[in-house]
Amino acid sequence: MESSASTRSPQDRSPQGQSNQEQANQIEPTKVRVGTAGWSYKDWDGIFYPSGMQRRKQHPLEYLARFFDTTEINTSFYGPLKPEWAKLWCHKVAAVNPKFLFTAKLYRAFTHSPIAVMEPTSAATIRPSDEDEARTREGLDALATEGRLGALLIQFPVSFKNTSLNREYLERLLRQFIEYPRVVEVRHSSWNDAETLAAFAQKNVGFCNIDQPVLGRSLKPTEHVTSAIGYVRLHGRNYEHWFADKGSDSDNRDDRYNYLYSQQELAGWKEKITSIAARAQATYVITNNHFESKAGVNALELKSMITGQRVLAPPTLIEKYPELRNIADPAEDSAATSPTPLFP
Repeated sequence: MESSASTRSPQDRSPQGQSNQEQANQIEPTKVRVGTAGWSYKDWDGIFYPSGMQRRKQHPLEYLARFFDTTEINTSFYGPLKPEWAKLWCHKVAAVNPKFLFTAKLYRAFTHSPIAVMEPTSAATIRPSDEDEARTREGLDALATEGRLGALLIQFPVSFKNTSLNREYLERLLRQFIEYPRVVEVRHSSWNDAETLAAFAQKNVGFCNIDQPVLGRSLKPTEHVTSAIGYVRLHGRNYEHWFADKGSDSDNRDDRYNYLYSQQELAGWKEKITSIAARAQATYVITNNHFESKAGVNALELKSMITGQRVLAPPTLIEKYPELRNIADPAEDSAATSPTPLFP
């Protein structure tokens, strides 16, 4: 399938030829990590990853860590992260990119109704158990012990609204996981108020700034900083498929993430990231539009915007999305090249 971004002109894509103001707005490279949400997708084979990489017994993280210095763990949302997996992943990235950090999504038992597809999520419908907490801590502690846990992302659905009951539940949850660097993602606009921001700041909890299709009371793009951690997640803007039935087949579910951000859309977020990074000690920018590795494309484009430099990219990704040639050079397939650093 051809990329919709193929119409973008070379002038739009080049990091060179910037104005003085654009150069002045470049983010200090020690402030931001850019990466993708997850790394294990079947449709990335032959696009982001070289075909047959599994036959060569190369772990995907060993390849991904060549280009990015963070990624968001998705599997921890669907079930407590197994500590042996966490340790393995830490060792894999350390061998390639010693500066690499993970962020991890909190297990959905703490943030979603067990039947979230059929009923709204609220404090009354979330039912985590003591075992859920114990097993969740095992995985998070494994990451933290290895020094690889950048943030714990606590993600709620759009149905989780700013009510007194939900505020009380969130306060308890934040205390429950107080030993981890916490970031909260809420998707309903009722949370975008001064009281919420003040409460997060008082608790040293990060506010996750998101890009999503703005439908009804969905949260619009923000640039809030309420702790030492700045956090941005880009979900894509596929309005047509955003509320696809999660009970349907996987192809239809993945359609909601089939979106490639334009240069203009990314430039808008680059300005917000600049603002966030100026107020945070560390900022994470995560692209979640994973369909056919469009997340990888947009993450590399943002990385180039942030550094003002060309970046390395997988050769197969450049073949699939040739507009990347304007900002990226193909990495040698056999080289264990570290990524262009955003952190020292």
